Amino acid sequence: MKNLKPHFWYNKSQRNGVFFLLLLIIALQIAILFIDFSENNNLFNTKESIALNAKIDSLKKVEIEKRKPKIYPFNPNYLTDYKGAQLGMSIQEIDRLLAFREGGKFINSANQFQKVTQVSDRLLRKISPYFKFPEWVVKEQQKNIKKSTRKLENSKIEVSTRDINVATAKDFQTINGVNEYLAQRILKYRKKLSGFSYSNQLLEVWKLDAITAQRILNTFKIIDKPIINKINVNTATFKQVLSNPYIDYDLCKKIFEFRDEVAELQSIEELKNIEGFPLDKYDRIILYLEAK
Repeated sequence: MKNLKPHFWYNKSQRNGVFFLLLLIIALQIAILFIDFSENNNLFNTKESIALNAKIDSLKKVEIEKRKPKIYPFNPNYLTDYKGAQLGMSIQEIDRLLAFREGGKFINSANQFQKVTQVSDRLLRKISPYFKFPEWVVKEQQKNIKKSTRKLENSKIEVSTRDINVATAKDFQTINGVNEYLAQRILKYRKKLSGFSYSNQLLEVWKLDAITAQRILNTFKIIDKPIINKINVNTATFKQVLSNPYIDYDLCKKIFEFRDEVAELQSIEELKNIEGFPLDKYDRIILYLEAK
């Protein structure tokens, strides 16, 4: 019997075709590796294309924000597994809450919620503004604040001053709820601001809750507002504007882009015309800026 070979070994034209195709693939791969196509990129660097890409990115961000689950006021005592996961809580944190509730106990404050669940400070700051407790719980908390206030007013603890911008760490430690570390954080933030100009700036101190802040303000007031050397926004450097405690990198960049666009700000109120400018922080930002 003859030793037969597969049919394709005898098709010369097919062999040549396959060989040619392999050479073509190798040539294309070499071209991709060694040929510079950067000149063609100029087609995509026109003002129109850049503007179009920026618009597309903006629409994408809007769509992403729309898809994010919205948080509505809720009672943390009735948090479900699904809701907890939406808020960013771990399985262990949710389980701790459920175990606490199984004992017939109720959470009545944000601080208690953190103690039970052991959520991070960052997550607590994010979700606690949406906590909605029964009206009787809120009234009870207000009563406790008043009791603490009366107790403080009736106490014979003496402080060196009533001016919050002059008070020392020891002065702040006379307040119930203020330890050495918190007192130092208050001083550090006061220095960063060059002094408190508004009473509610105290609430911006890291890890200082509203109840303790109110106790402090019941004793210490802004007697003399700080003297702050304002920076001329028209001549300031990027670093100088960025030193403003209420301006981050992105906002600083927007301010300089706006300054380049208008050439010179005639009034500091023109900052409000910047797209995305935080109007709620305007009064604080202009404590350190002026337009001459």
